[in-house]
Amino acid sequence: MKQQTFIDLYQADLETFERYLGTLEKPRRLLFFRNKDGQLRADELERFAPLFRQVCHLQAMAKTRQYSSLLIARLDDLVLRAHQLLYRRKPHFGRQLIGFVVRDFPALVRKEQRYFWLASAIFYLPALIFFLALQSQPEMVYSLLDPFTVENFETMYDPANDVLGEMRDTDSDLAMFGFYIYNNISVAFRTFASGILFGLGSIFFLVFNGLLLGGVLGHLNNVGFIQTITSFVIAHGSFELTAIVIAGAAGMRIGFSLLSPGNQSRLQALKDSSIVAIQLMYGVILMLLVAAFIEGFWSSSASIPLAVKYTVGGLLWLVVGIYLLRSGRDHAAG
Repeated sequence: MKQQTFIDLYQADLETFERYLGTLEKPRRLLFFRNKDGQLRADELERFAPLFRQVCHLQAMAKTRQYSSLLIARLDDLVLRAHQLLYRRKPHFGRQLIGFVVRDFPALVRKEQRYFWLASAIFYLPALIFFLALQSQPEMVYSLLDPFTVENFETMYDPANDVLGEMRDTDSDLAMFGFYIYNNISVAFRTFASGILFGLGSIFFLVFNGLLLGGVLGHLNNVGFIQTITSFVIAHGSFELTAIVIAGAAGMRIGFSLLSPGNQSRLQALKDSSIVAIQLMYGVILMLLVAAFIEGFWSSSASIPLAVKYTVGGLLWLVVGIYLLRSGRDHAAG
């Protein structure tokens, strides 16, 4: 049986089971469908069991016939959710959050690594090229930034400042923490959401932000402020810049699914890729919260010695790298 025939035959059944699972998973409805021991009531189990068996059969059939990874992933998700409902209580939010941070998110980034590395190249290569170009032609910075913005960057990263970074109307680190959260999440969301334009929007914002990074670093290097900005960026940049790259990867994941839906309809491919992309964005938001905290309470301080900032910043880049490469592998292997 071809995959499209399989989908045509069982799509309605799968959608029905998905809606049913969604009903059972709602916290208030769980009390209605379960007994005092937390197990599904006998009358509900009579309805649930045959549907669960059918989905398990379809999952085995799809794997045996080597259908697309997206279709198999969808069936795996249905079976896992059904298994959790049948055999144990849904874990508390705190446990779910810890499991997502420690295991699920880094594993998902690794699974979607081709988009991650593509987004990294689209972001960092323009930054490097523009930085190098400014070393021989400093005036090129004005092709990207207006003179007023350039002057503001010089003022923000003047080594004589007591506080580095954004121009402040308040002395409160907490207020700036809130500002950084808003600003960083706005950038990440634009980079992600614009991916619906067949990935072109995400590519545009990755290139633009890469050029902006390279332009600011290149210009400040030319005026002698390079240590000030690199010591400011190095710590929170490990979380912030990596999160922006992942947001771009999530956007391209959606956009490319529309360009190449495979054996699925474009609508179904969009739905399936959106599930993955939204999960990536959950992790992006958490990373940006960490970045904003570091930026507001650590990076902005000019009183911390440069050696300490570089050491801590280097360690944080190492931590982020190890986290994305290794976290959750032991659980997956087990």
